[in-house]
Amino acid sequence: MENGRIPRESLVKQIREARKAQGMTQQELAELAGTKKSNISRLESGRYNPSLDFLIKIADGLGKQIRITIQ
Repeated sequence: MENGRIPRESLVKQIREARKAQGMTQQELAELAGTKKSNISRLESGRYNPSLDFLIKIADGLGKQIRITIQ
């Protein structure tokens, strides 16, 4: 689990799958989260290191919640 890559990849996958399951485009999610489509695209491609605040906005846009656990 080098540099937290596995949890980040899992989180990105969950976000992308939740968005697609709702039939939502990246643009629609961006509007709901108050950000730009390019930020959603960069997040989903793994080229963006988002803040916790940003992830909470994305989750809110999806009607979801962020849950963090330390193991």
